[in-house]
Amino acid sequence: MHPNNKNIGPYLFKQLRKANKELAPYVLETDRGIQTIDFTNPKAVLELNRAILLSDYSLNWYEIPEGYLCPAIPGRVDYLHYLNDFMGKEDAHGLDIGTGANFVYPLLAGSVFNWKMKGVDIDAKAIRNANAILEKNTHLKGFLTATYQQDRANIFTGAILPGEHYDFTMCNPPFYSSEKDAFKATKEKSKGLKLKEVERNFAGQSNELWCNGGEALFIKRMVKESVNFKSQVDWFTTLVSKSEHLPKIKKQLEKLNAEHRTVDMSQGNKKSRFLAWRFKE
Repeated sequence: MHPNNKNIGPYLFKQLRKANKELAPYVLETDRGIQTIDFTNPKAVLELNRAILLSDYSLNWYEIPEGYLCPAIPGRVDYLHYLNDFMGKEDAHGLDIGTGANFVYPLLAGSVFNWKMKGVDIDAKAIRNANAILEKNTHLKGFLTATYQQDRANIFTGAILPGEHYDFTMCNPPFYSSEKDAFKATKEKSKGLKLKEVERNFAGQSNELWCNGGEALFIKRMVKESVNFKSQVDWFTTLVSKSEHLPKIKKQLEKLNAEHRTVDMSQGNKKSRFLAWRFKE
């Protein structure tokens, strides 16, 4: 985890319960006297991450509609910290592709770095929720926006408008190639739970979890389309969950004469990375 991440240490449950009283019923104590929550319980996970946003990131109100993904805040803010190191720019303007109902990357970017951010999504309900969050957090409204992406067939077209310029784009792409694959992975992670409980844990609208071709094809499409916006974006970036996808993506970028860099990250035992690229003049 990045050394500047506020959540690098154990969760401070006393502080978090104070920020979000709804968390209290879900806090458990292990045999060793360590406080935790049941991470297979979606409601507990939501209340924990809501508490983190209210306590550590200056939000006044945060809500996600039922059926949408609840992000793990420590991991999400890590992407931003490493991106900040990578760019080395204080006053940045970014675009979040697939911002979701949780709108988490723009919220964290605004809170931690005072970056100007636009989040876009093909889900109109998700964008309505993102704007509801902004309405309740007026201190962020001046430099964050959430916009509906009407063009479902494209990624940047319709999201980057004529005359706009961004220091970076970012994306947490859909991981799975089908609903079946996504549900199978959830079952594996939730071994020991009853089927109804697994189904309850299977939160996330289709465009959040899966798309045709999964992560690899989504990033391939993103790279291909980014050529058309090379004069409007300094750095394109995306998370790449599977390292085995990198060689083919890098080969594609090299064919397009693009400079690329990979930034490795880690959260505990979990290894992750983001890929950044730009086009040479």
